[in-house]
Amino acid sequence: MGAIECIPIGVVRSPYRERGDAPRQGRLTEAVAEIHVLDAYVPGLEGLERSSHLIILYWLDRAERGLLFAKPPGETRERGVFSTRSPARPNPIGLGIVDLVGREGNVLVVRGLDALDGTPVLDIKPYSPEIDCIPEATGGWHIKR
Repeated sequence: MGAIECIPIGVVRSPYRERGDAPRQGRLTEAVAEIHVLDAYVPGLEGLERSSHLIILYWLDRAERGLLFAKPPGETRERGVFSTRSPARPNPIGLGIVDLVGREGNVLVVRGLDALDGTPVLDIKPYSPEIDCIPEATGGWHIKR
């Protein structure tokens, strides 16, 4: 398999400075963060304001990469990392569904992102309720609000 190269398109500015500061899941908080999109990618934001929610893919640059087991919140035993939402994983790619509060030029103001300040952003996609919502889906563990 060939090399994979990801190029950050922006950076997160959030109130979370260290790993222990961030919530378990971004959707569990009302905190506001900013995504500063690099100038070269700003034209790609055209039309984004039509979406009330966005999917943000980001690189968890301060996460551990060698773990294959993690203990989900509220669980007593470890599980395979791919059956959890732990940030510690071989390729620490974060995925967040956020509320788009607004856009000011190259800055997206969002709510519900759990990324640390300075986290590189890999991609931004519009959330589609028709495609991304699966009402009958089940999961291995549940988030309690």
